[in-house]
Amino acid sequence: MVKILVVEDEKQIVSFLRRGLMYKGFEVISAENGNEAIEKAQHAAPDLVILDIMLPDFDGFELCRYLRATGNETLPILMLTAKDDLADKITGLDSGADDYITKPFDFEELVARIRAALRRVESLHQSNQRLEIGDLVIDSNAHEVWRAGEQVELTRREYDLLEFLAQNASHVLSKERIFERVWGYDNEAELEVIKVYINYLRSKLNVGGKPDLIHAVRGIGYVLRA
Repeated sequence: MVKILVVEDEKQIVSFLRRGLMYKGFEVISAENGNEAIEKAQHAAPDLVILDIMLPDFDGFELCRYLRATGNETLPILMLTAKDDLADKITGLDSGADDYITKPFDFEELVARIRAALRRVESLHQSNQRLEIGDLVIDSNAHEVWRAGEQVELTRREYDLLEFLAQNASHVLSKERIFERVWGYDNEAELEVIKVYINYLRSKLNVGGKPDLIHAVRGIGYVLRA
């Protein structure tokens, strides 16, 4: 049974999520603050975390970064918060979250995003290949990226995006398809996040005047080609 850790200090929301998620077949444990969440993440080994940003002791961004830094690289983390502007969403994703869900939320959409995040982890564990496009090398097994013989350090989200583009090299991918595959759902209102991450990738891949491998196709999306 999939175990979900809900980190939330509002008891009504915890109660609602517990009832709903248990009805959907998930096991649910909860924590009211960051310190309790760290302890339960270490000892209960959850399969996924739903994390509120506003916690009594420290914010969810900080907690997310801590979880990632302590060996939870593939643990799906979904941020649940009332903050809905693009800057906060990017901060959440940059801190290592897999998804960002704003309050009030539709419960069925939350469940869909949970399942999408779990599917991504499953496919990640099954991935075992080496991709080469020009002077770009992606080792899907080691999760390493090399450009012209130099290793490129990427965040997990940047890596997921680059790997998906590389798996479909020379094929133009729509923003909708990219968002659905990398973020796990299709939400037209949040497609601007893709542009931000494409810029992150370009800044890291094109160091030293290297030619751009990621090309925008106006009105459609992006393509990776040498």
